Amino acid sequence: MELKERIVKLEEEVRSLSEVPASGLESFRIAYAGKKGHLKQLYEELKTVPNEMKREVGQSINKLRVLVDEKLASWQEASPLNNKAPEQDATRPGSGQAQGTVHPITLVKEEIIDIFSRIGFTLSEGPEIEDDWHNFSALNFPPEHPARDMQDTFFVGKDQALRTHTSSVQVRVMEGSKPPIRTISPGRVFRNEAISARSHCMFHQIEGLYIDKGVSFADLKQTLLYFAKEFLGEKTDIRLRPSYFPFTEPSAEVDVYWGLDTETDHRITKGTGWLEIMGCGMVDPDVLRNCNIDPEIYSGFAFGMGIERIAMLRYQVPDIRMFFENDVRFLDQFRSF
Repeated sequence: MELKERIVKLEEEVRSLSEVPASGLESFRIAYAGKKGHLKQLYEELKTVPNEMKREVGQSINKLRVLVDEKLASWQEASPLNNKAPEQDATRPGSGQAQGTVHPITLVKEEIIDIFSRIGFTLSEGPEIEDDWHNFSALNFPPEHPARDMQDTFFVGKDQALRTHTSSVQVRVMEGSKPPIRTISPGRVFRNEAISARSHCMFHQIEGLYIDKGVSFADLKQTLLYFAKEFLGEKTDIRLRPSYFPFTEPSAEVDVYWGLDTETDHRITKGTGWLEIMGCGMVDPDVLRNCNIDPEIYSGFAFGMGIERIAMLRYQVPDIRMFFENDVRFLDQFRSF
């Protein structure tokens, strides 16, 4: 039979089929669209057709192929097997679905935010790429300060850098708000440091700021003591050691008494029992002036802590790099049950 006649005959056969039983769908597909089906054979025979007829015959074969595809699609959609729910064996034991995990950094951050929100601190956030004013100048960093050097900060432009602390967010809050101000600023920060078990070029901070009339260093100490007791336990004690930060005066480092009960305690506290957790101080009057707040009327305090450092203490994590490697074996330890 001539090739064109066979194509016409096959097209008529397909059109004459109004429907096929579900069990016959696969047989129809194999007969027409399978590797050894009619369409495959027609395309093979097309190679022997004279060049002046290949276009016409090829179009006829393509028309047949489209018709076969349409028939298969419509029959499969209408098939009762297509909508039949899979059978389930009610006697099989159930297999519980695994719960998702919350990253330990997020767990600690949310807990810290919750503690400070109980005493009126609101949440504020800002950009991770900051200009010189908000990241350095407004906070009393002099032009010769080491933090402005390329080896300490990731610069992304002439006057822009990845923020080195979330104090830049506090500057934006002071510029855009009037006292009283009571806010905490969590976020990711970046410093050009060597990556090791105890330091990383990227980490998370949470900083607090309180500005109002008559704010004193005693208010700062009581606020931090409240946090330490809420986070580490009622028996926790703190101490403040004199320190220096460009944007606070006076400034202090805050230590908590961790104890010396185990060998790990001796190692992480270097045998003293005390462990540094944050820096703090009274906001420098020049910083208030830079943000258009009158230091003759208002005073305030600020504090900041590294979330990774707190998380390492809470969960006894020996290496800060574990927080950034996305190792499922590590993250599964924080899975909800």
